[in-house]
Amino acid sequence: MTSHRFAKGETHLACQVVGSGTPLVLIHGFPFDHTMWQAQITALQEDYQVIAPDLRGFGESAAAVGDASTGHASAGVDMQTYAADLVAGLDALQINEPVILCGFSMGGYILWQVLRQYPNRVKAIVLCDTRAGADSAPAAAGREQMATQVLTAGIQPLVDAMLPKLLAARTQAQRPELVQQVTAMIRKASPAAVAAALRGMARRPDVQSELANFDWPALVLAGAEDEISPPEEMQAIAAQLPQAKFVEIADAGHMSTLE
Repeated sequence: MTSHRFAKGETHLACQVVGSGTPLVLIHGFPFDHTMWQAQITALQEDYQVIAPDLRGFGESAAAVGDASTGHASAGVDMQTYAADLVAGLDALQINEPVILCGFSMGGYILWQVLRQYPNRVKAIVLCDTRAGADSAPAAAGREQMATQVLTAGIQPLVDAMLPKLLAARTQAQRPELVQQVTAMIRKASPAAVAAALRGMARRPDVQSELANFDWPALVLAGAEDEISPPEEMQAIAAQLPQAKFVEIADAGHMSTLE
């Protein structure tokens, strides 16, 4: 696996590239980095050129000054900016052919924006445990409260809030090593990057009315016990996409990519 770094504006971004064949971009979720995809990278590199970026502020990618700012309408990093970062990465790698785009959770929110802004860059899509709707007002307020909390108290409040929702009950009871792995992954995150992403997610666009226009081959995956993006909601997304196949993953919660 080769690590690539490139500049974008006042920041620098990183991605991992391995394998050859059709480019496959794996967009990690919140508040993780590209390492959440390690099992998929290992499994898919024989057939694809796997590209696993770190979103700005996460992993090996740097945040820009002001990304975590608050008190104005454009607080944080919006999903459109993350999408522009991804396409800038493809340009830096000189990948001009359409790619298979795979997004997990927040990565799915970013995927929608790539489809809206850069449709010619996409060949097919994979949606893992994500949503098409926007935050409700209470959900957005909760994200702002958590953003403020992690900036003042550190990452532990996020661990306490997220961990019970991420993994299926059976996983939590029977796979302590996976619980520890996910906990460690959350604790690696920068509070500033976490706050920036929370504020961006809180004002993400609702794309439910646009799903019928997203006419790409699509695989829609959902953990059977996902409480954050329930399988019923994912199945409804698949039903509105013109070329989608829905697959439910047994005994998995939100972190179906690991479970």
